[in-house]
Amino acid sequence: MTFDFCTVHRKHFATCVFLPTLAVISLTAAMPALAETDTQPNVALDLVWENHYITEGRNNLDKGGIAWAVASVEHNDMVAYAVVGRADQVNYTEWNAGLEYTLHLDYDIEATLGYQRLEFYGDERASDNEFFSSITYNGLDWLVPVVNYTYATEASGYFVTLSVYSPWEINSQLTLTPYVSQGFDFGYSSEAHDGTNHVQFGLEAEYQFSENLMFATHISHSIALEDIKQQAAADGQQGSLDETYAGIAVSWGF
Repeated sequence: MTFDFCTVHRKHFATCVFLPTLAVISLTAAMPALAETDTQPNVALDLVWENHYITEGRNNLDKGGIAWAVASVEHNDMVAYAVVGRADQVNYTEWNAGLEYTLHLDYDIEATLGYQRLEFYGDERASDNEFFSSITYNGLDWLVPVVNYTYATEASGYFVTLSVYSPWEINSQLTLTPYVSQGFDFGYSSEAHDGTNHVQFGLEAEYQFSENLMFATHISHSIALEDIKQQAAADGQQGSLDETYAGIAVSWGF
């Protein structure tokens, strides 16, 4: 598993909702006034809590939610970040650290390339390496399609997410963004099935208190598809496989 840090949002950091990265969002969208020159580094700190730890349509914890702290530094399209997450009801801690670089392919098209190291501490100890990328079309203010790709070395598999976001600026401080996404698993979350994994939709809200302080929240619902259903059947899991979860975040820029 991993940190789903999106405005959407990765079993890991590259494919999220709510949190592409809150760190990246806070540096590029929430605090544009900080970028006075192309050579000035921007620093951000994000605190996040979600009532469930959902990634790739799966709940990664037996019960409870998870809190995250994210520190990031951005300079000339390169972001370095460190993330720590801790469950609030079970024994689980996660550390992520990585780099992400943005490529401006065209006036309306941006791509990202990145790597992150993952360390997991709980009842079992594990680690992983992930290589991730994304491509975003920004030609329409009200409709933003995004494709995310993540490859995990331990699983030797990859995960692809197709998403569409529709940001609506209610006023100069408040933005509401409904979204829908479709996930495809190819040996990343499970080995038995390749193909459709889940569909997810939700609503995100961002409120800009000041040039360097932002509050965000979301509510999301994930619908299990064939990959999750086959894995649940193999594990003998009963009951609904769909997931509903919500979260809040605060972001500071320095």
